[in-house]
Amino acid sequence: MSKKNRPNSQFPKPNPPSTSVVSSVPVAPIAHPPQPKNEAMTFDPRTLGTPVYEKLNTLKTDTTDQAKLKKQKSMAQELYTYLSTWGLMRLKAEETILKDGREDPVKKFFECLKEISGKEDLSLDALKTLNADEYLGLTGLGLEIAREFSFWVSAIYHDVRGED
Repeated sequence: MSKKNRPNSQFPKPNPPSTSVVSSVPVAPIAHPPQPKNEAMTFDPRTLGTPVYEKLNTLKTDTTDQAKLKKQKSMAQELYTYLSTWGLMRLKAEETILKDGREDPVKKFFECLKEISGKEDLSLDALKTLNADEYLGLTGLGLEIAREFSFWVSAIYHDVRGED
């Protein structure tokens, strides 16, 4: 026999299902913050996708060398992984180090970040002087833009095969 069913058990007997339990403790009403009235959504999801699409499409259209197209595609696909692993400052440094076409998507990435964030100066020196909140916020926005790059590069560079 379990402790619950013993006659002098320390556990209280459960209420039968038909019995309601009423608490005498008053419950305070929950205050709800005021809701906006019929306001349209202020963020348009195309805000991120449109500049990425336009810049990548222009980049591909302006490039005729097949080997360079492969490197552009590969780098654009790797932006998210690179950014999430190494951060914005190192990616900015890569922009000056990379050659052979891989720097092009990185430049386009920073053009998109500049356009969407409204920050005019995204130089390495400017990134170093941002406070932590600004830098982390910019990095978060950069990660979302990098995700857009990963998507759009597959759609735009669909006819470019292979990676170098």
